[in-house]
Amino acid sequence: MKTTVLFVFLFCTFCNYGQKKVLQAQSVLQSITIDGKLNEAAWKNAPAASDFITLEPDNGKPAPEGKKTEVRIVYDNDAIYIGAKMYDDEPNKILKEISQRDNFGTADLFGVFINGFNDGQQDFMFYVSAADVQGDCIMTDATGEDYSWDAVWISKALLTEDGWVVEMKIPYSALRFSTENKQTWGINFFREIKRTRYKYTWNFVDQKVGTFTQQAGILTGIENIKPPTRLFFMPYASYYLNAGEGQKTYGTIKGGMDIKYGINDAFTIDAILIPDFGQTKYDDQILNLGPFEQQFNENRAFFTEGTDLFNKGKMFYSRRIGGRPPEPELNDNEEIIEQVQNVNLINALKLSGRTKNGLGIGILNAVTEKTFATIKDTITGAERRVVAEPLANYNVLVLDQRFRKTSSVTFINTNVTRNSHFRDANVTGLVWDLNTKANTYNLSGNVKYSTINAEEDKKGMYATIGFAETSGKYRYSFGSDFVTKDFNPNDLGINFYTNYYNFFNNVNYRILNPTKLFNSFRINLNNYIEFNKDSGKTQDANINVNVNLTTVKNNYYGMGITVFPIEMYDYYEPRTDGRYVLMPRKVDFWASVSTNYNHKFALDLNPSISVTDEKGRAAYGVDIGPRYRFNDKLLLTYTFSFLKRNNNKGYIDSYDDDDYEETPETIVFANRDVITYANTLNGKYAINSAMTLNLAVRQYWSSAENKNILKLDSDGNLDPYPQYTENKNSSFYSWNADLSYSWWFAPGSQLSALYRNNASNFERIIDKDFKRNVTNLLTNDALKHIFSISVKYFIDYNAVKNKLRKKA
Repeated sequence: MKTTVLFVFLFCTFCNYGQKKVLQAQSVLQSITIDGKLNEAAWKNAPAASDFITLEPDNGKPAPEGKKTEVRIVYDNDAIYIGAKMYDDEPNKILKEISQRDNFGTADLFGVFINGFNDGQQDFMFYVSAADVQGDCIMTDATGEDYSWDAVWISKALLTEDGWVVEMKIPYSALRFSTENKQTWGINFFREIKRTRYKYTWNFVDQKVGTFTQQAGILTGIENIKPPTRLFFMPYASYYLNAGEGQKTYGTIKGGMDIKYGINDAFTIDAILIPDFGQTKYDDQILNLGPFEQQFNENRAFFTEGTDLFNKGKMFYSRRIGGRPPEPELNDNEEIIEQVQNVNLINALKLSGRTKNGLGIGILNAVTEKTFATIKDTITGAERRVVAEPLANYNVLVLDQRFRKTSSVTFINTNVTRNSHFRDANVTGLVWDLNTKANTYNLSGNVKYSTINAEEDKKGMYATIGFAETSGKYRYSFGSDFVTKDFNPNDLGINFYTNYYNFFNNVNYRILNPTKLFNSFRINLNNYIEFNKDSGKTQDANINVNVNLTTVKNNYYGMGITVFPIEMYDYYEPRTDGRYVLMPRKVDFWASVSTNYNHKFALDLNPSISVTDEKGRAAYGVDIGPRYRFNDKLLLTYTFSFLKRNNNKGYIDSYDDDDYEETPETIVFANRDVITYANTLNGKYAINSAMTLNLAVRQYWSSAENKNILKLDSDGNLDPYPQYTENKNSSFYSWNADLSYSWWFAPGSQLSALYRNNASNFERIIDKDFKRNVTNLLTNDALKHIFSISVKYFIDYNAVKNKLRKKA
């Protein structure tokens, strides 16, 4: 009897997962006006997609009758059109905060997810909020939602007496699909009711199955379409007014153009001519005391939009292109007196798309200009000009083959070629992501090989493999990494740790449907151990337990504890091959609270503490983030961050010591107290869904005060070293403020104005007067001021051609 019940259960589950709803699109000859009214006859004749099912929290339950949704699709040779009615028996409670594009705030949401190849691998997602705000992204199960991708499409949302309505026009240029006469697309529709945090989809998405994109419905009926030429121009012009201490106020004018050309329905070329990144968001710089560089987010649109293919295998770090040039080598008594902050980008282009057989092809190429630095002899006063970065070409090639709707194998190559005698670099990788047909198990991994051509050629390898169960309440995963010492992808990628191998595993439990207490609940157990490849010594070993949950009132709580049970060998902090410092046993604890953002006032709170078995060596900190939504237009958020590290041990210097043959290099550490304060304020005032004012302010101060100096022994211990007397205290403080205005005055076209002031300073003298450290950056001598205004205009070649024909 039990066997029969189990068989019936498995059969029903399989049928439920395999069931696909089908919607037929209707061809339309009359024009559709995107006004949110759905009053054209075509909408009445088109079949409706209805009977939505709960995605979360009560997965699988039919949507209530009072919250039903109806969606229709029609099409012509230019685009598909979506008309959606979201019924609500409490329409006065619909949340409708106006926000920026891709940031929906506290508002109800409707979305359509389209896969033109119906291969279950990648969705193009288009959202509209009840406040008439657009959002779009590319979604894969492997990488999640990528909102850096922006398409040009039209939508309109209107509130009604029984809910709200959305009308959308999505041009074929915003999609990718095959050239077949009869199209079969994967499609799903999405609705979120923000006040209850309930989410619904048209085709059932079973949360027990570890995939989202493969549980879409089917769209049929699109036949014999003849999409127009996909050729778009985006000219732009900018004006910058610069002012600062010791310089005359000056203005500069810049102009250029982006071009997008569709080779066919699947492949697109994007080119950027004469780039202008002057209004890019500022970087959140910190006092970096560690052995590795600070990693920054990419904020330049060209390198974030539609780059999902290039991010496969994590081999591409776009900030290398046009980043800060390396400092040139100095002789004795020399200093750098002039060096640019960033290398200028001459041009860049990318080609991406996918064939009907599932082969994705991506090519990205960029050229940066020759850059100089000026060096001065501090004794003679003589100056010389040297090349800091030569003319360089950066290239990425990706071939990504999808198969069986669940899996992919990817080949990636990154290459940097520099002019003259400067180093060249090449990295090749093979990445696989293999899933069973039912998406219950996953085998993933990659192998990468790097080659550096310089004075001394170096070759290295990185390999990883992992296995996971990806469905059900109970899930697990395990895997291993292996990295050689000379693996170096950092000319066009980023990698910090080398020369190790590790083993890791995870076991977790989650609820799939809400309970009386929780809408969501998950507990994880993680184990990690890492060994130095040469010595076999343990570099890292920890056990972590964490819990994340959301209550029925939609408040989030999380907490975790990580135990490092053994003494570890840190081979990175000494910054010398073969040397290590012993790290004590410790315990880290963190907690997190985030109250329901639906309320006008909400609070984020994140305390943490770290305790070691070394007397007095500990750390504690907290992030406090209140936020208040005054109305649907005005929102202010503030965050205060504090971190104190007592008796922190860290590297400060090294030099050759001829008195010791066994350890010829003396490595100097400091026992120090490190303290960090940061204040950030963000504000948004939305004039309407296309026009916003935004404020972003960040004040940061961090200092490291050395209490006593230590010398690193060959056995990894630290001994007092009072004879070292050089001041290596560190204090870094900075200020950034942006006030911007953004107006999307036409589809794809934007006018933006920005006022920015910023200042920063690094000192060896630590002034503990917090107020003075802040005010010292807010003087006319310290602040740099920039005012800029930029206009970019989206031009559709076909629209221009049609207008010219009418005039003729």
